[in-house]
Amino acid sequence: MHTHSALSDEEAAQLDAHWRALNYLSACQLYLRANPLLREPLRAEHVKPRLLGHWGSSPGLGLVYTHLNRVVREHGTDALCVWGPGHGAPAVLSGAWLEGTFGEYDPDRARDAEGMLRLFRDFSQPGGLPSHTAPDVPGSIQEGGELGYALAHAYGAAFDNPDLLVCAVIGDGEAETGPLAASWHSNKFLDPVHDGAVLPVLHLNGYKIANPSVLARLPEDELDSLLRGYGYDPLHVTAEPDTPPAEAHRSLAGAFDTALERIALYQREARARDGSGGVQHRPRWPMLVLRTPKGWTGPRYVSGKPVEDTWRSHQVPLTGVTEDADRLRQLEEWLRSYRPEELFDGDGRPSADVLACVPEGARRLGAVAHANGGRLVRELPLPPLERYAVPLKTPGGSSHEPTRVLGGLLTELFEATAERRDFRMVGPDETASNHLDGVFSATARGWQAGTLGTDEDLGPHGRVLEVLSEHMCQGWLEGYVLTGRHGLFASYEAFAHIVASMAGQHVKWLQSARDVPWRQPLPSLNYLLTSHAWRQDHNGFSHQDPGFIDHILNKSPEVVRVYLPPDANTLLCVADHVLRTRDTVNVVVAGKQQCFDWLGLEEARGHCARGLGVWEWAGTEVGGREPDVVLACAGDVPTQETLAAASLLREHLPQLAVRVVNVVDIARLMPRSEHPHGLPDAEFDAVFTRDRPVVFAYHGYPWLVHRLAYRRAVHGSLHVRGYKEMGATTTPFDMVVRNDMDRYRLVMDVIDRTPGLGAEAIGLRQRMEDVRTRHHAWVREHGTDLPEVSEWRWPGA
Repeated sequence: MHTHSALSDEEAAQLDAHWRALNYLSACQLYLRANPLLREPLRAEHVKPRLLGHWGSSPGLGLVYTHLNRVVREHGTDALCVWGPGHGAPAVLSGAWLEGTFGEYDPDRARDAEGMLRLFRDFSQPGGLPSHTAPDVPGSIQEGGELGYALAHAYGAAFDNPDLLVCAVIGDGEAETGPLAASWHSNKFLDPVHDGAVLPVLHLNGYKIANPSVLARLPEDELDSLLRGYGYDPLHVTAEPDTPPAEAHRSLAGAFDTALERIALYQREARARDGSGGVQHRPRWPMLVLRTPKGWTGPRYVSGKPVEDTWRSHQVPLTGVTEDADRLRQLEEWLRSYRPEELFDGDGRPSADVLACVPEGARRLGAVAHANGGRLVRELPLPPLERYAVPLKTPGGSSHEPTRVLGGLLTELFEATAERRDFRMVGPDETASNHLDGVFSATARGWQAGTLGTDEDLGPHGRVLEVLSEHMCQGWLEGYVLTGRHGLFASYEAFAHIVASMAGQHVKWLQSARDVPWRQPLPSLNYLLTSHAWRQDHNGFSHQDPGFIDHILNKSPEVVRVYLPPDANTLLCVADHVLRTRDTVNVVVAGKQQCFDWLGLEEARGHCARGLGVWEWAGTEVGGREPDVVLACAGDVPTQETLAAASLLREHLPQLAVRVVNVVDIARLMPRSEHPHGLPDAEFDAVFTRDRPVVFAYHGYPWLVHRLAYRRAVHGSLHVRGYKEMGATTTPFDMVVRNDMDRYRLVMDVIDRTPGLGAEAIGLRQRMEDVRTRHHAWVREHGTDLPEVSEWRWPGA
């Protein structure tokens, strides 16, 4: 084991007192609802009727908490800890209670016997505290229920925080997940000049729920080689069930001190070289491999079966204690083994030895501002949209690539934040493909690995991070915004699904945090989904999936937002809006290909502020009466097809009163009672009518629109066209024909669904069908779209 002579016997005893106090408090959270200090013999009525929670990882997490306290206090370090095994929350809750942070946030949990009992009673109880490191837990930035993200979150927190140490505790099970395995490579993106340090602590206690863990069963030399292959310098600390506590404390303290000394050295050297123009070299950052027994210090045997240092200690190691006198006695012996009378005074206050290692004030792990990132947020210096807006003479009279236009705004934003460094973009190697590469005139791709003469736009201090792991991108950005900074995740639309579960977890965090009074609002997590299903000219079916919208809109309506801007100016307005929002997850879907410009900047501002609206210039309504039919659309390609259909109807059925409605904010389709952006029924009916046929061309799966609008009066007259898994590598127009969302199909839908129009317009319907038939032959012979499609313009443009 690693030893360090600087730790005296007294210091080792004080660290052990703190750790024993953490273990006592953690165990009691699982069991007690009375008699918190064991001032009287333990009786069945002192025990909770339902025993819930996880003991197995709590002693190991408590050991890390104790030693991080010492590191912060002795080194004067600002530290944040990301607790990967979040089900070890009893240890983290205990640490926050011991240091006093919990009592400051909630006086009912003060550092006394009454506050201690409140902590015990509330744990894993209805209306109380959750069983994971949720937003209720001071010092936490992730719940840790769904495993795999601790290391990416830690690196995200460290980016652009040069004075911050982020300790990432990674559990056995988490280390087996794909996202975690990829996240080890985050060290190739950590800038030692402008970023803080990440200290991974791989905590191996040998087991998951009921199985051994892979890395814990590797021989130490094999594990060491694996971690060195990732580019780390591992420091190994191992404790067995019978290891004397002082020996374990000395070993772990020595490892922490060695790691911090190396981190400080690497940062000093890198920052000195940067100041002198020297060549940078990627450090081999230290990390800790901490092996401790699962359920350490708990019951060794229960009913003759081994529990400590086995998988049986994962959750509640002693069950049935209220019905079995022997087990109740064993529980009391276990709890008294921590000698609580030495750790707390008669009023339940921690002793001086327990608190000797605890930092003061804002450096306590539960009080660090970065764990409540809303306290650190600054407004982004977003430029005026007029600088980048597309001039419009007439609707459809020009076209631009919306994402390239947005790239101009983002470039200036990167320039404006060059000194303060609180805005980043992440993505899976698609910035150039998504036509956002203009930003590279303001910042590089961050990169700490080797470079070649053929590389472009790489740099050690870049703030665009690209790696072909959506999990890493998501984790980095979550860690970044959770610690009070701003960012954008730009991705191909189809592959946002890869992080769907992570996005859901982040939504849950934001939703829960809204109910925690001391949590401050955070910058929103923003997705830009482009290279979307309708324009995957190079890639085809595998890259066509608009369903991330459906996934997001299943989540908390207080948190989720989805925007479908139809052109460049509306994309600018939406981007300006989402980058200013707090405590939401915003999904913006926009194309990167040439797209007609429909609205000027002022019209786009008003349209986006409303979320939807009638485009009077596109319809043929007669003032004073309702339309005969409503053509609605959401998304850039559906908007083009809808307007093309409207122009056909204007030409061939001029007597038909057509209303054209465009939807930017898809949640506007929902009732106000279901979503804060939902429209009241009266406003919805004024736009869509109550009973006229509505033909809706939608960017994604059509049944989503039906689900959102099913309570509306007009729902029985609503017909939706959208993507229905008819994909291929084909032409742009063939994609909409395959999915029955083309202009000719929309005209046919209008004829079929408008009362009294069928007989009058039968000839037009046949001609529309004939064009579709001609399209199929043309596209196969020529490989291009029909000339009347590819050369189409809005009348008068």
